[in-house]
Amino acid sequence: MAVKGHPEIFPLVLTTQTQAIFNCRVDEDVTEENCFKIIKKEDIIQDLKRRAKISDFYPIKNVILEYPGEELLVVLDANFQYGQNFYLVASEEAKKNLLKPPETAEEKQEEIKEEVENTVETLEIQPYRPPVQKPWVSLGSEKEVEEESVKDTVTKIKYMISRVRRKFGAPITFTDNNASDVKDSYVECTSYQDKTFSIKMLEKDVGIQMVPKVRESSTQTKWTYPKNAATQYFPRELSDGEKEDYLSSEKLKEFLTSVHLRMEIALQQNEIMNPFFDDWKALAEDESSSGGKPEVYLQAYQSFTDLRYPKDRTISCVCWHPNIDGVIAVSARQRVSYEEHINLSDKSLLQQPAILFWSVSDPIQPQLLLECPEDIYCFQFSPSDPNIIAGGCINGQVVLWDISEHEDKLQNTKTDADGNKVTAPPAMKDPQSRTETPLVKHCADSPIEHAHKKPVTDIIWLLNYFEDNQTGADSENKAEMPMQFATCSPDCSILFWDIPDTKLSGQPLSKKVTEMNMFYKPRGGPDTSKHLDLSWKPLIKINLCKSGINQEYGSTRIILRVLHCNFKSSERVSARERRRSLKGIKDISTDFFVGTEDGEIVYSDWKIEIENDLPIPVNKKHTQKYTVHTETINTLQRSPFFKDIVLSIGGRKFAIWKEKVTYGAILQSSCSSGRYTAGRWSLTRPGVFFIGRDDGNVDIWDLLKKTHEPSYFQNISKSKITFISPWIAPSKQHFLAVSDDLGVLHVLEICQALSDPLMNEHDSVLDYFEREVKYLKYCEQEFQEYQDLQGKTEQKSIWKHKGRKQV
Repeated sequence: MAVKGHPEIFPLVLTTQTQAIFNCRVDEDVTEENCFKIIKKEDIIQDLKRRAKISDFYPIKNVILEYPGEELLVVLDANFQYGQNFYLVASEEAKKNLLKPPETAEEKQEEIKEEVENTVETLEIQPYRPPVQKPWVSLGSEKEVEEESVKDTVTKIKYMISRVRRKFGAPITFTDNNASDVKDSYVECTSYQDKTFSIKMLEKDVGIQMVPKVRESSTQTKWTYPKNAATQYFPRELSDGEKEDYLSSEKLKEFLTSVHLRMEIALQQNEIMNPFFDDWKALAEDESSSGGKPEVYLQAYQSFTDLRYPKDRTISCVCWHPNIDGVIAVSARQRVSYEEHINLSDKSLLQQPAILFWSVSDPIQPQLLLECPEDIYCFQFSPSDPNIIAGGCINGQVVLWDISEHEDKLQNTKTDADGNKVTAPPAMKDPQSRTETPLVKHCADSPIEHAHKKPVTDIIWLLNYFEDNQTGADSENKAEMPMQFATCSPDCSILFWDIPDTKLSGQPLSKKVTEMNMFYKPRGGPDTSKHLDLSWKPLIKINLCKSGINQEYGSTRIILRVLHCNFKSSERVSARERRRSLKGIKDISTDFFVGTEDGEIVYSDWKIEIENDLPIPVNKKHTQKYTVHTETINTLQRSPFFKDIVLSIGGRKFAIWKEKVTYGAILQSSCSSGRYTAGRWSLTRPGVFFIGRDDGNVDIWDLLKKTHEPSYFQNISKSKITFISPWIAPSKQHFLAVSDDLGVLHVLEICQALSDPLMNEHDSVLDYFEREVKYLKYCEQEFQEYQDLQGKTEQKSIWKHKGRKQV
């Protein structure tokens, strides 16, 4: 706060650590006589980045960022004139006045007298000397004048205008011409061919030979980590003698004997049934589409953009409100990498990031703004209490918001004379409310030292079915209120977090957090929930390590099974209650999929064990790793119809996985022409999903029609698609929210052919997945039999070789 009467002075409390950092220690670097200290603005900004809210300059962060100069003046206040041990001067004029105070009138007169006396003493009268005439010496200026002069170099064209002699001296008459009669009010004198002159065209023989263009080009592959690889570029051919030896060998005879039966069965099957028959065309389709080909399209319904917050930013996450119809939340971040974001953090402080809440009925102005400490990479609504929102920042922090106080505004409800809440139509909105958008501050954020080291890329809420009651027994929680969630990041870690239960207490999250953490409130500090930043820590941390080598998986997406437990993280819980609450964790195991930065899909199972009253994750079985994708995994989603089916998207491919099937993906696409950037399952059709590409197109895949290429595609934007989120309105309308790299959110209406499920579609898609699983098992068995046969033949050849040596 500035001092009254001196708006340019801001008192500061500099601790001994800060004094040592900036070399302004009391009675050593600065004293009461020499009380001034110049500190560079860049050093203070770096201290704000490094220590954040712990820095002594954090209360006047905005004053420092808006200071026009490069150096700031810090003055030692030994007499505590302004209430603290130091104060900062926030203007250049006050800084100059303190360093160089203005001189008095008497001092100025004395200086003027001294200057006059010095000039009189040094002044000497020189005798007059008339100028002497000198000859002109050329220095090349006449050449420059000649070069700059204009000369006629083009031969002039001469025109001869003639007239018949009898018309010499004839009177001339002028007539009036209406400008509207002539097109463009312009009379053209067209040229004509003079018959007295003729130009003969000469013929010329010319030969042309086409030569192909030669161009040199090079490319650089993306380096992740070294791998040993080999390739064959020249075919190996056997000589006639070697061919005869192989044809007459016992090894070939054994091979033909082993595959004879299978080959005979395969040939018989080809004769019995047609292998090229299309099974999908024989499936029963919907009766409504039997009359002709349905019209399939995504119709533009609404678009949202804001010139203040998402300006020059890309949309990172989109979520529909679970309970309020037509409300969608959007987060934006800068179009730079994490390293570039750190270098530009001083500039990003001037533009506050936020999460915007839009309403389909009002596309002009956001309904609500959520203040964010950093750019938000992902966020999710709580399934049981949508007023609780968890978000992950680009610097690794986890943030919580509580919007329960603004729920009526999002629902667009008003209170009538009887005190009842009535939903008002969009046209009845108060004009004043349209101009002022509420700004909600976050009620909690994790400290940097206990958060992720890289951006939080995914958040998933956990469901609690059992809780410990006062008697120590486990009781069923029918409300299924998730009070825990998990986050993942490319720093190779998965963190589990806990928040207070707001439903049981009937209080907002901000008040509940304040009551739970009164023990951590600093003495004399403000009565807010900001002190939670110093106490909110993750419950469990899982490090994803590669088996056999000293490397880790950089996770970008995660899918967990439901955890049937409730962790208690409050430090005021006794040791007996803590052991009682951790009893149920021992028998809990969870299968999960993880998508990494290198395009790998990791499938593993972790079991929680209790050691020293602390939950510790222990790997239960061997981790399965699959390298189907070549680039970072951007989508990993479980099917809304089949809980064991997972869709993964990354690079130029997508794949469909099934839990407890370790042979690989049951379906994977071929490489597409463009990169896949986002994707989501359909909410109404089990065999339909949407995939966004980097060229602005959205591919629509229908597994009941085609599995080798998309059934339909449509262009949505000129830039790449960043996020896709479907939603079903109460009026049975189906919408698809698609965001692009330019910061624009497109809401599209899905047509009836893509939203209404076909007859027996669920059973047909399930049967297709089961057939693919059986095919994978068959291929795995064939490969295992081939390896066993190869091992036996190698062992026989070794024994024969040993027998020959002994003889």
